[in-house]
Amino acid sequence: MESKTIIEKIGYCNSLTAYSRRKTIPVKIGNVWVGGDNPIVVQSMTTVDTMDTEGSIAQSIRMIEGGCQLVRITAPSIKEAENLRLIKEGLRKKGYDTPLVADIHFTPNAAELAAGIVEKVRINPGNYADKKKFQVIEYTDSSYQAELERIRERFLPLVKICKAHGTAMRIGTNHGSLSDRIMSRYGDTPLGMVESALEFLRICEDENYYDIVISMKSSNTQVMVQAYRLLVQKLEEGNFKPYPLHLGVTEAGEGEDGRVKSAVGIGTLLDDGLGDTVRVSLTEDPEFEAPVVKTLIERYASRSSHSFIPEILNYPITPFEYKKRKAIEVANFGEGNVPRVIADISSLPEVTDKEMRNVGHFYLPELDKWKMNDLGCDYVYSGSRPVPFMLPNGLKEIQDAEVWAGTTDQRNKYPAFNVSSFAKSQYFHPTLNFLFAKDEAIEEVVELVKERVDTVLVLSTHNLHVMPALRRAFVRLIQENVQIPVVIKLDYPNQSQDEMMLYPATDAGGLLIDGLGDGILLGLEKFEAKDRTHLLERIKLQNSVSFGVLQAARTRMSKTEYISCPSCGRTLFDLQETTAMIRKRTDHLKGVKIGIMGCIVNGPGEMADADYGYVGSGKGKITLYKGKEVVKKSVPSGKAVDELIEIIRQDGQWIEPEKVE
Repeated sequence: MESKTIIEKIGYCNSLTAYSRRKTIPVKIGNVWVGGDNPIVVQSMTTVDTMDTEGSIAQSIRMIEGGCQLVRITAPSIKEAENLRLIKEGLRKKGYDTPLVADIHFTPNAAELAAGIVEKVRINPGNYADKKKFQVIEYTDSSYQAELERIRERFLPLVKICKAHGTAMRIGTNHGSLSDRIMSRYGDTPLGMVESALEFLRICEDENYYDIVISMKSSNTQVMVQAYRLLVQKLEEGNFKPYPLHLGVTEAGEGEDGRVKSAVGIGTLLDDGLGDTVRVSLTEDPEFEAPVVKTLIERYASRSSHSFIPEILNYPITPFEYKKRKAIEVANFGEGNVPRVIADISSLPEVTDKEMRNVGHFYLPELDKWKMNDLGCDYVYSGSRPVPFMLPNGLKEIQDAEVWAGTTDQRNKYPAFNVSSFAKSQYFHPTLNFLFAKDEAIEEVVELVKERVDTVLVLSTHNLHVMPALRRAFVRLIQENVQIPVVIKLDYPNQSQDEMMLYPATDAGGLLIDGLGDGILLGLEKFEAKDRTHLLERIKLQNSVSFGVLQAARTRMSKTEYISCPSCGRTLFDLQETTAMIRKRTDHLKGVKIGIMGCIVNGPGEMADADYGYVGSGKGKITLYKGKEVVKKSVPSGKAVDELIEIIRQDGQWIEPEKVE
């Protein structure tokens, strides 16, 4: 009975502690089933011009051989929709029967044609029957209902065609392209995203058409997670069928940033058992997306066998909005401080000033001073090997308590205790002590720190189900009104480079999105380095990923953020090359968000909360934005980056880059 009470109270997942995938209706897409008891499906999208038949076929094959189970192709007009027939025929002749998905924006007639050709059609309710003009309109109930009737008339033909042909549909809401009608009534909110999809879903159900997958995408991971959770709750409240979910973070970007950002949003939902098909939107060739998805979802193949985690009987967190856990200020942790990054250098047999480069701190001997880049960590954990030189003022050292007890500078170094040594110690630092503990010892920890105002808890777990195990420990602290800051500690001893980006983003990101965590420490426990170079590379990667996770979870903006779409057949310029060029010129602009969109479909709406935008508007032509406002149109692409920088400069956000020798 307790478990049922929990399910009803949570409203969006089966359990907060036991891994259990949400049970949905199965949806058939060609020879692939999505949802039900079927494994999570991997998908991606082509970037070749849809009218390039042979190029689309070749790229689709590369994607399929890379693990892609659904191939999505843009169909912005009738001619592209018709050419899907040739692409499909070409793939079938070569022995590939992977289902195709037509991606539709703005053009119902293209959707209706494609629905008779491919196995699935994706429509965006924000622009399928609406043209976004960024107008605020006051609707009466009757005028709003009239708008819904207009949508029904526009959408109904597609529903009937899909039903007649056995074609599936994705109703894919995007945060950045909500209609003016939705924006006027619900605002730029997760609820608005959900209602945008439900308007269309009601029409489908009225027609007894149920071959539907739903998505709630955003480039803001907090909004994305909240929208999916709210969708599940609203589906249940409204007595809709439990439709499968397509998970994705829009415009995630490239490289490490794209992987970390995707994993924060997608992994958080996967941990709670949500998600039936996944696409990682990287600004890279699409064949590189499927392996990332597979790495994310393979963690859950055996997740149900994780160690038992006691149920959460009273959940004190609202999962549909961000609210940071209340924590007292201890040194520069907690309260109004941004989450801190602690770098683990405890495995280094000897440390010189040169090693500090790997954690963002640079010693300049000719000037005899230190400089720090945007990824300069706040603390280093040296363990039993103290740093033998003076660190810069902005960097503090944490030592094992027994080492700290013998140091000559106990005021400027800080002790790290385990539960046993903390309980026995008679001597602490007067302002800042670190208690390293596993989640299984949380009840003992509560008793030890209840009255402390000088302690930061460094919390970790042995449990395979990392995020829920740590979440339960956080909940116990909240329930007991223990308000000391908590640093999330994670250890990945044998993971690949990609896994080192994806796993912490999932495990820590899910906590940070819910307001849990005042810092992050990626440890080196049991990590077996091949040599010193390998160890330093790992330290550098872990430090970078730590900052990346905090930024992706929207809790600490430490570097420029690029909201770049993954490219598709609509793209009007080389997106990868352009993104790299813009990044090279602007990646020192801490906290600035720049949207880089291949075409007008993905901008300005899809840029969501970008500060500045670079959007393809024609061959060799770029439109530049400040927020969602057009600043310059038809800028030649050769001059567009300089013009973008000039807009940033005029806005007072530009700073000249500094060189670190």
